[in-house]
Amino acid sequence: MRRAWSNVLAVAYKEAMVIRHDRPLLVAMIVQPVSFLVILGMAVSFTPRNVPWVVLDRSDTTASRRLVQDVQASGYFLSPARVASYDDGVARLHDGRAVALLVVDRDFARQIERGTPTVQVLLDGADPLTAARIGGVLAEIAAAHDPRGGAHRPRPDAALAKAGPIDVRQRFWFNATLDDGSFFLSALAAMVLTQVCLSATALALVGERENGTYEQMLSLPTSAVEIVLGKLLPYVALCYGEVVLALVPAGVLLDFWPRGSILLLFLVTLPFVLASLGIGTFVSSLASTSAQAVFLSVFFIMPSFVLSGVMTPYQLMPDGVRQIGGVLPLRWYQIASRRIIERGAGIMEVAVPTLVLCAMFASILLLLKWRMKPRLG
Repeated sequence: MRRAWSNVLAVAYKEAMVIRHDRPLLVAMIVQPVSFLVILGMAVSFTPRNVPWVVLDRSDTTASRRLVQDVQASGYFLSPARVASYDDGVARLHDGRAVALLVVDRDFARQIERGTPTVQVLLDGADPLTAARIGGVLAEIAAAHDPRGGAHRPRPDAALAKAGPIDVRQRFWFNATLDDGSFFLSALAAMVLTQVCLSATALALVGERENGTYEQMLSLPTSAVEIVLGKLLPYVALCYGEVVLALVPAGVLLDFWPRGSILLLFLVTLPFVLASLGIGTFVSSLASTSAQAVFLSVFFIMPSFVLSGVMTPYQLMPDGVRQIGGVLPLRWYQIASRRIIERGAGIMEVAVPTLVLCAMFASILLLLKWRMKPRLG
């Protein structure tokens, strides 16, 4: 065992010296967390803002104008464009000049007197997520609206609907304001690590082959597993630095700190980093040139972001596609990291994802042992 670890550390020292002089890689590893933080923490949001909308007010009464004013006062919408016909409003939706069309019928005032006021809302469903958010906002504004001009509640965030046959009152846990930034920032480290692990190690073995040192490396008194572990160790240290760069600026600049244990997050990070680095090294063992390695790494990176649930909830994916994402390390790490960061989970709540990541790393080591031939020819 002592000899094995000595071999691993020797290979790790050699790889660390290579990384030390790879300035573009070091700069990229510093810039990536910052750029991801700005994009995901500040720029990306599914909350409606500056929504263009159209009003067809066939009632043209004080009550209908008050409803339009309440929608406008919510702060989500631009000033409404008024149309004279239903076809004109639909045409604006078709041309993309509006996202929502509010239709107020002629009998709106009479419906208010009867206690059954209704309006129609047409939404542009080309972007389903945006349409659902806007539809929900309009529904909440309508539920909180007092057609007789009572207390004005412009924003629907904390408004409760009037009691009806079933009075549903919602309460959101872990993210009470439904902030999109919290959803993305809780998986920021996972996205950065996936990008770094697959991109950096994809060139590990193919670089040795192109430099003519691959045969020399195989002739060393080391096993394939020792070579792989030695090449991964320096990147593990860099990856923990990436986690710190992802967590600290988010906490200092955006006041987003993990609710759970940092030590537990670091513990779960280790098998994920090793599994992701192992996939990158396996890709490198399959490729003959650097161009092939980059192409194959992108082939893994893009499905990881799309199918893992890191950008959109994997629970909403159809059967078959959801199961494919289960073979990706990012799926299990984002589950564990979000439980720790957003919910303050303990070790028992993240035990299953951690064990799955450990099993993935062991499987990848076996594949690398099979793929890397210890003898030439």
